[in-house]
Amino acid sequence: MTIIAPSILAADFKYLAAEIQKINESPAEWIHFDVMDGQNVPNISFGFPILEAIKPITQKVIDAHLMIENPNQFIPEFIKKGVSHISIPIENNPRLRKDLELIKSLGATCGIALDPDTSIESIIPWLDIIDVVLIMSVQPGFGGQSFIETTYQKVARGKEIIGTSSRNILIEVDGGVSISNSSKLKASGADVLVSGSALFKSENFNEYVNTLKTN
Repeated sequence: MTIIAPSILAADFKYLAAEIQKINESPAEWIHFDVMDGQNVPNISFGFPILEAIKPITQKVIDAHLMIENPNQFIPEFIKKGVSHISIPIENNPRLRKDLELIKSLGATCGIALDPDTSIESIIPWLDIIDVVLIMSVQPGFGGQSFIETTYQKVARGKEIIGTSSRNILIEVDGGVSISNSSKLKASGADVLVSGSALFKSENFNEYVNTLKTN
């Protein structure tokens, strides 16, 4: 069954509690939490105060994508405050394995996130430790971008590579995901779909989540 992860980057923050309640009442399993520091990517989003506001009012899995410099400095606090899964960029991190080991040692699952221009073959050295491969289907940093069509091939190849291991590693896709491409993404091998603008702007949140899961 496909996991749906609404991205609160696209939520209306004037009514954050109500937006989280919509997620709570939907069949979505995760809440996707994009953390940006303006250094790793050219934008700033949110951090601990928003996490502290969300965690007490949801039982959904909080899935954090840390697009920040030196994530090791913040990983323990994110997990302490209730994050269940953390993905970190594969690019430009000389201590990537140490960071992944840190996440797992603190009881969370770990993933690596790949920018659109990063080869899917780069996941091969990490198959022994990762739980998720997060494939960015837009350039990271801003919501509402158009979906990159070559993502389908990247997902399919990722599934092939993961199949060479003996581990159950999920493929997560983030960026421009909507009901117009969810079926093809699932057919390509995606296990987790992160949906932001399309989902939060839909007329019926629950119906849209159900369509993402079943179409």
